[in-house]
Formats: sequence, structure tokens, C-alpha cells
Amino acid sequence: MSNIKNAFKNKKAFIAFFTCGDPDLETTKKAIRSAVKNGADLIELGIPFSDPTAEGPVIQAANLRALKGGITTDKIFAFVRELRKDIDVPFVFMTYTNVVFSYGVEKFVSECQKSRIDGLILPDLPFEEKEEFHPICAGYGVDLISMVAPTSEKRIAKIAGEAEGFLYVVSSLGVTGMRSEITTDLTSIVATIRENTRIPCAVGFGISTPQQAAAMAEYADGVIVGSAIVNIMEKYGKDAPQYVGDYVKEMKKALSVY
Repeated sequence: MSNIKNAFKNKKAFIAFFTCGDPDLETTKKAIRSAVKNGADLIELGIPFSDPTAEGPVIQAANLRALKGGITTDKIFAFVRELRKDIDVPFVFMTYTNVVFSYGVEKFVSECQKSRIDGLILPDLPFEEKEEFHPICAGYGVDLISMVAPTSEKRIAKIAGEAEGFLYVVSSLGVTGMRSEITTDLTSIVATIRENTRIPCAVGFGISTPQQAAAMAEYADGVIVGSAIVNIMEKYGKDAPQYVGDYVKEMKKALSVY
């Protein structure tokens, strides 16, 4: 059993996404510490990839900045081990299958275990093909986190029934990015999830304001915010950690009504 369940204990979880190495690893490290200090319950760490198909322009640009800065998977593992000296909240990696394949699947997952990474999200891995990764992840105690989207329809029950860690609910069609409104009928999606698993579900893609976070938390067990945080990192650069902390504090406060 991974550490992920602790993020959802008796509260709505705030999950903060960071692109590792944007603008540099030292600033990312400080921003993560600031997010945790201000209430982030789980940290999602993006391993940069040159062709991140699920990402909108904000996170795509962050990926390219980090890659230009010389980020590597080995540097990210070392960075996580450094953070683990003083941070206990769950960590999950979000990356793409090519990153894992090029590193070596077993080597990658075993390094996740050594670095106390609790879960792995691979948005380009079809649910039907997860057996390429799942047995190895299970062997090292790393949750392979599944995603459901509005297009998943009849597959939602099956995906939910096999979910582990938490279930990532994609709020909107398309790629990541801030949206002025989220119109997807999440109530029926979450209802299907509840019928098929006791694993918590968190909603991501498009959430950026306290009002949106509170609205999503009415149905789900947590919210995931990425582009809004990456925007802060880009805008403030090395001064971003303080602003990230202020933002997380505001978002967490919006969830505290539940």
C-alpha cells in the first residue's frame, strides 16, 4: 500500500503539479517546499519530455525550458531523494511512456521505489496496454495511476474497478491548461467511479481558481492544478516559491469548506 491514501485522509486533497527543472531544479525544490508548507497534500512531478501530447502550451513550454536547461531523468531522481529528506507527502511522477522505455522500465520503477515515489501517471498509456508496466510497478510498490476522461464512457467502470492510488479524472476534452469554465458533467462520471471502487478520485485539467476548485471538490476527493502553478513559475522565475505558496494557501482554503 502506497503513501497516496494519506493525501485524502478526512479531507479534500490539493494536488500541485510542477515541471521538474523549470526554471531550474533548485527553484523547483523551493517551490515544492513552499507548496507543502502551505497545504499541498500530494505533489505531482512532471518529468519533461520533448513531445508531451496531453499538455497545453503552458506546460509544453515548461518542458522545453527544462530540457534546454539540461534536465535529465537521473538528475530528477537525485532531486527527489533530496526533497525526501524533509518532505513526507506523497509524490507521483507524471511523464510519458517513451521516457520510461528509454530509461528501462524496471530500472525506472526500481529507482522510483528507492526515491520514495508513490505513483506513476502515463497519460499516453492506453488502459488496455497497462500490462506492459503494471506488473513491474506492482512488484516495486509503485501505484500505476489510471485516468478517466469524458470520452471513457463505458470503460469508466472497468478502469475504476482496477484503479490504485487515486483515479485521475480529466475534467475536459483536449489538453491541459486553464479554462474559464468547466462544463463537463462530472457528477455522472464520479457516480460511476463510486459504484466501482473505494479509491479516491481527483479532478484535473483546467482548474485554476478557488471557485473552480471548490466546485470540483463538491463531487471529487481532490483537485489537481498544473498550468496555473507553471504560469507562476514562469512569471516569477527564481522568486516564484513565495508566490506558489500564497496560491496554494488560497486554493487549499477553498477546499476547507468540505
